[in-house]
Amino acid sequence: MNIVEEIRKRDHGPRIAVRCAGGGGISFDALFRAVGEIREMIRSQENFHKSAVPRVGVIFPNGAGYIAVALAVLEAGACFVPIPDELTEAERKTLMTGTALDFVIEAGDSGFALPLGLGHAAIYVPHQVAPEFPVDRFEALNPAFIRFSSGTTGASKGVVLSHESLMARITAANEGLELQPGDKVLWTLPMAHHFAVTIVLYLFHGVTTVLEPSNRPDLVFRAARDSRTNLLYGSPFHFAQLAQCAEAEPLPDLRMAISTASALTAEVAEGFKRKFHLPVTQALGIIELGLPLLNKAHAADIPLALGQPLPAFEVATGETGELLIRGPGMFDAYLNPWQPREEVLQAGWFATGDLVKISSDRTVTMFGRCKSVINIGGMKVFPEEIEAVLNTHPAVLGSKVFAADHATLGAFPCAEILLHGGCELPRLRELRSFCLEKLASYKVPMQFRAVESIERTASGKIKRH
Repeated sequence: MNIVEEIRKRDHGPRIAVRCAGGGGISFDALFRAVGEIREMIRSQENFHKSAVPRVGVIFPNGAGYIAVALAVLEAGACFVPIPDELTEAERKTLMTGTALDFVIEAGDSGFALPLGLGHAAIYVPHQVAPEFPVDRFEALNPAFIRFSSGTTGASKGVVLSHESLMARITAANEGLELQPGDKVLWTLPMAHHFAVTIVLYLFHGVTTVLEPSNRPDLVFRAARDSRTNLLYGSPFHFAQLAQCAEAEPLPDLRMAISTASALTAEVAEGFKRKFHLPVTQALGIIELGLPLLNKAHAADIPLALGQPLPAFEVATGETGELLIRGPGMFDAYLNPWQPREEVLQAGWFATGDLVKISSDRTVTMFGRCKSVINIGGMKVFPEEIEAVLNTHPAVLGSKVFAADHATLGAFPCAEILLHGGCELPRLRELRSFCLEKLASYKVPMQFRAVESIERTASGKIKRH
C-alpha cells in the first residue's frame, strides 16, 4: 500500500486542505494535482531508478510547499527523509551519509518551479556512500519515512516507518483526537520534526491544516480566530506565548488545545486556561509509537499528567517504574545500526525511558527519565554529541552536558568543563561560537562552568544520574 494513494481514495475534493497565511486556501483537489506533478518530476530523475525504494532527503521550510513535496516523494514510491533546515552543514552531512540518500530536494530560488506558486526546488545528488544497513531488508518493509530520534540507547538512530505503520498509527491517534472532515487544526510546529502522525492524519481525515509561519502570539491568535480553529496543536512554548498575548480572548470554536513536544508546566497550563477558559490537554508523542497517550480525562484537574492510553494502546511499568507501551503503528526498524522492531521490543512492549506512575484509571504521570537525552521544545538533543564537539576545544580536557529545566521549552543544555592544566574557562561567547560551527543553535549550551572533576562509572562512562 501507499499512504498517499489511500488519502487520494478518500476524495475530499473541493474541501480546503491547507489554509495559508493571509487566508488563502488550497483545496484537496488542487493540492493533489500539484502532488502528482511533483511526483512525476521526482520519478524523472536518473538517480530515482538506482534503488527499488530510493531514499530522498527533503530540506524545506514550513508551508504548503513542504506538504506537497513530502507527499510527492511518498507517492513516487520513495522513502521520505526530512532534513531540518536548522542543522549545520556537518550535521546535514552526517544525516545524509547515515541514510545513504539517493538525492535531495531543497527549496531555493533556482531549480524547477513548483505548482500553485509554492516556490522553487532544486534536486541534487549528495556524495554517494555505500549503505551501512541491509538494503534488501530495508526495502522489504515498504518504507515510507526515516527520522532520527533517541532510540533506546541514548544515541541517535534512524527510525524507519512503513506505509502500513503510518496508516495504523493515524487510525489509532484519531480515536483520541476525534477529528472530522471540515475540522480545522492550527499548525505551529516544525514539519521536519512533526509530520507523520499529524499532517498525514489531517489530510487522511479531510481536516484543514491552518498555517501561520510566525511564532508571534498575536499572529497565531488571529490565525486561530479567523480560521475558526477547532484544534490547536503546539508546544508549551506556544501556549505560554498565547497566554501572554494582550489581544487574545477565548476562542468559541476551539475544542481542544493539545500540548506536545516537551513537558507541560503548571505555570503554562494555568496561564492558558485562565486566558482562554480551556484547559491544555497534554499528549505524549513518540516517533517510535505515534500518539499513544492523551490527557483527555484530567486536563482540567491534573494538567501535568502524560494522559491516558488511547483505546488501541496498553501501558504497564517495568521493574524500575519505566513506562512500557504496546499498540498499533509501532516503528518497523532502527536504521543504524540495523535493528528490526522485534529485536527492540520486550514481548511486544516498547520501553520509553520515562519513569512513571499509573493510577487506577490508567492515568500516566511522569516523575523522571531513564535516558540522558534532552528534550528542547520537542527536539531531541544528545549530551554525547555536544560533548564530542566541546572536547575538541584546545582548553577543554573533558566535558559533561546535562539538562536544566525551562518553563516553556522544557529544558535547555548546560555544560560542565574540565580544563587542561593552566587553562582558564573561555568566555561564554567564545564557547558558544565554537559550538555553533558544528552544532545547530538549539543544541549549544546556554551555561558553562568549570569543574575539578567529572564523575564516571566503573566502566569509565560519564555518570549522568
